[in-house]
Parts: sequence; C-alpha cells; structure tokens
Amino acid sequence: MIMVKKRDGRKEQFVTEKIVVSAIKSGASPDIARAIAGDIERMAKDGITTQEIKTKALAGLKSKNPEWERNWLVYDIAVKKRSG
Repeated sequence: MIMVKKRDGRKEQFVTEKIVVSAIKSGASPDIARAIAGDIERMAKDGITTQEIKTKALAGLKSKNPEWERNWLVYDIAVKKRSG
C-alpha cells in the first residue's frame, strides 16, 4: 500500500480515483484522466507527496492539452485558495 504525505504532514492511502476526478474536472476525458492517474500510480513510491502527485498530473494534462493544466491551476487558486 502506497502512503501519500499530505501538505499538513498527515499520511493517507494513495487513491488513484482522486487524480482521475481532478483531471476530469480540468477537462480531460475519463480515458485520458485514467491514463494520467495510472502513470502516476505506477511511478509512485511510499511517502510520495501531494505536491509530487500534482506536478506529475499537471505535466500529464499539459502534454495532452495545455488548457486542462490551466483549468486545474485556476481551480486551485479560486476554490482551494492556494497556488503552487
């Protein structure tokens, strides 16, 4: 089981579906979202940070459609009140 280190230091189990949902909300199709999440899951090691996951997800989105990456970042700023 892969554990993810959260921004606040807590750890929780890696859940691929969280990446899929975020990618779909950014505009990716379900198939592309699953492919991006699958790539991240295959490279993930225990202790991966949420920032590392975000970086990989954004790179995957950008490679398919730069607008999807922008959509994710806008959501982070507007809704989650964070940047970077």
